[in-house]
Amino acid sequence: MIDININTPALLFPAITLLMLAYTNRFLALGTLVRKLHDEYKRGEKEDNLLRQIKNLRSRLNLIRYMQGLGVISFLCCVLCMYIIFRGWLQLAHVVFAASLLFLLASIILSLLEINKSTKAIELQLSNIEELSEGNIFSDIFKAEK
Repeated sequence: MIDININTPALLFPAITLLMLAYTNRFLALGTLVRKLHDEYKRGEKEDNLLRQIKNLRSRLNLIRYMQGLGVISFLCCVLCMYIIFRGWLQLAHVVFAASLLFLLASIILSLLEINKSTKAIELQLSNIEELSEGNIFSDIFKAEK
């Protein structure tokens, strides 16, 4: 079995902290957008596009909540792993560290899903502009500017 010491779980601390900061920034940006759309909705601007945007935001907020939760659990597992290593229970330390990595992986996968939803939200916002055509990465790169 691979040797594990107290520095091994400590290596994840900066990565998890930076991820949590990024997740919090996403949450704050969405919160601002939700308030803006809520004001529009209250003013009576209840167009279909607005309702779809609000539905998308609700879904994204849930994803961010789960991303943050899994990130916190991963962080807690790292701290617990360090304590377990300190106590000398190396077999258990391997299991807890593996759990920490799996929670971190799940958090990052949810982050990828949220990024996908956010791009769909932007496409939804741009769908009102008739001049924009559907494109892909190749047509966007090689298309001449007008």
